[in-house]
Amino acid sequence: MADPTRHVAVLAFPFGTHAGPLLSLVRNLSAVAPDARFSFLSTSWSNQTLFSGTKGEEIKNVRPFDVDDGAREDHVPSGNPIEAVELFLKATPGNFERGLDEAEKEVGLKIGCIVSDAFFWFAGDMAGERRIPWVPLWTAAVRSLFVHVDTDEIRRNLEAQGISNKDQTLDFLPGFSSIRSSDLPEGVIISPENSESPFDILLHKMGLILPKATAVLINSFHQMDPEISDHLKTRFRNFLHIGPLILTAPPNPKPEPDPSGCLEWLSGHRAASVIYVSFGSVVTAPRHEVAALAEALKESGFPFLWSYRGSKPEGILDDGESESGVNGKLVTWAPQVEVLRHPSVGVFVTHCGWNSILESVVGGVPLICRPFFGDQRLNMRTVEAVWGIGVGLEGGVMTKQGVLGSLRRVLVEEDGKGMRERIGVLKEFAYAAVGVDGSSRKDFNDLAEIVTNGD
Repeated sequence: MADPTRHVAVLAFPFGTHAGPLLSLVRNLSAVAPDARFSFLSTSWSNQTLFSGTKGEEIKNVRPFDVDDGAREDHVPSGNPIEAVELFLKATPGNFERGLDEAEKEVGLKIGCIVSDAFFWFAGDMAGERRIPWVPLWTAAVRSLFVHVDTDEIRRNLEAQGISNKDQTLDFLPGFSSIRSSDLPEGVIISPENSESPFDILLHKMGLILPKATAVLINSFHQMDPEISDHLKTRFRNFLHIGPLILTAPPNPKPEPDPSGCLEWLSGHRAASVIYVSFGSVVTAPRHEVAALAEALKESGFPFLWSYRGSKPEGILDDGESESGVNGKLVTWAPQVEVLRHPSVGVFVTHCGWNSILESVVGGVPLICRPFFGDQRLNMRTVEAVWGIGVGLEGGVMTKQGVLGSLRRVLVEEDGKGMRERIGVLKEFAYAAVGVDGSSRKDFNDLAEIVTNGD
């Protein structure tokens, strides 16, 4: 490979589903910028996970560099997943500064651009000191980005109005007349001085510095939420939609593994009849809610595919196959993108994370939402009240009757037909956006120009 003429540093947040979309974006950039070298900085565990299934020759100009995860060698994990995040955040930005130095020595070229997860507000300072472009990627929805950028204004309005009713809608925000104050992420309401969460502080700092970025990227497409997107275009120097990244990812030479035979099992069922259940890779639902969901699935009579974490749901299936007249399948992992594209899947019971929503849109599958934390409540409210492509569970938790009612509404009643039609329209917009003349394709070309040629 010829010597690189441009060196781009990529700073990844190594938890949840953040680093994967960022690597997909970098692979796309590396394909159109063969003379650039991309140094991908993340923790050792994250890099091993991301790069283990990728042959080196497929991304010749992308090189992983490991940064300190903040844990001492003698550290014994407590089992609390937040602990690892807090240790990592305490190690920043020093771990990334050392990683940048190592990358420059290895590549033999000064860094000319920093692409980062938007969480890393300090990357803006790093880029400013070097007088190079900073391009952060927001991996969640446009509405959650908006509320983090406008957090101080939201707090002032809520305090001025003396809002104590959690059902009060946020009419003072453009496009938020259907959103309630209780739908907002926790840290938007709580001021940093009253919060013990490092995430709340991080997100507040991020919202203040993002307008200084050369360009802010989002894993979405303009037609998904045009009113909010247009508003943010007035707040940022460049606001570029470069998604859905699941539709632009380079082709995988090997089909995605399906060790439990989910796709074959789905093919044995009629169109739009199967319930797919997954709450992501981070959170496990409370045991009593899992039991309520299991009872509802059994009583509903619909076939279901359940991808679960942690302890196996009790009292539903013993061996992952049909038993006692229950037409269901339990697996510890499923190829979710392909599952949601399968014609037999009729509804997705989900935690309402942004990647899951995008995957559901691409598959044209309505959602039943049980949010747990962060932006998931805001996503749920948007899914239900703004886009009309799914429903939230009453009270925000799973009960047997609540799940049964939601399943009937989506799979049987007229409401469900409307949801499928509306999400079908969004699906068409998503595919069009990444097409040759699509809006996301045009924004990606603008991004490539910034990354390869500078500000």
